[in-house]
Formats: sequence, structure tokens, C-alpha cells
Amino acid sequence: MDKETNKCGHHHSSHGAGGGAVYGLGMIGAAVYFIMQATSFWAGVVGFLKAIVWPAFLVYEAFKALGA
Repeated sequence: MDKETNKCGHHHSSHGAGGGAVYGLGMIGAAVYFIMQATSFWAGVVGFLKAIVWPAFLVYEAFKALGA
């Protein structure tokens, strides 16, 4: 069964929790990297925003490297 029923009768699924953990750790690592590269406060803010969307950068660079 994909879903379990709790005491209140609500269904929940525990699948896919690992993906959120990987994304969270990746976001923390990206934030540390981008903020350490920043030379000003606003560059640090932009670095933090980049850290939130790091998978988009990863996919873009992968497609660029593959020539797609």
C-alpha cells in the first residue's frame, strides 16, 4: 500500500522524503558556496537566491554540456 491511514482517518504517504533531504542539503551547500564567493552584501543576497534555485543551474549547465 502506498498510503497509510492514521488515527484520524487521514491518508499520508512517506515516499519521496529522501528527495527533500537531498535538495535541502544541496541548498545549504550552494548557499555556503555562493555566499563565500560574494564580495558585497548584495552579492551575498543574490548568492542566497541562487542557492534556492540551484537545480535549475545544474540542469541548464548539463544541457549546455550535452549540446542539447
